Order: sequence, then structure tokens, then C-alpha cells
Amino acid sequence: MCYHDTVDGCDCRKPKPGMLLTGAEKFCVDLDESFMIGDRWRDISAGKSAGCRTFFIDYGYAEKQPESVDFRVNSLKQAVDIILGVDNE
Repeated sequence: MCYHDTVDGCDCRKPKPGMLLTGAEKFCVDLDESFMIGDRWRDISAGKSAGCRTFFIDYGYAEKQPESVDFRVNSLKQAVDIILGVDNE
């Protein structure tokens, strides 16, 4: 969690990917093989900037929407099912 405010301009506050990049380096995570799942445009932007595939959980918030997203889903379960290749038919 970033404790800064947007006006602070830090690199760890989404939509900047600093926190993801730092965590990936510290824990040896391959971001190209990772997913960023979020319900705000800032989550998706940070994930894209870090090189992750992105899932936008669209809860219908009346706010800015992500410009580009790999998957648009209605729930975390739906995102997990896609990641795991679960066929829900």
C-alpha cells in the first residue's frame, strides 16, 4: 500500500508501477507472466506499465474507465476462471 497522496508524485502510487516493480524484484516475480486484477483504471494502468496482463473487474463505477485492458470481467471469480482455464459452459 502506498501511503503517499497523488500530489506527492511518488513512483509507488498507482497508476505508476513502482510498487509492482519493487515487489517483482524483491520476490523474483516475472511480470510478463503475471496478472494485475483491479476495479479501477489506476490498477490497470499500473499493471500495463509493469508488463502484466490485466483484468478489469467492471463494477459499473461512475468514474474514469481504463483505456486498454486485456480482459473485462464482472467478478474476481470470473477472472480466476479465465486464468485457470476453467470452462463455465
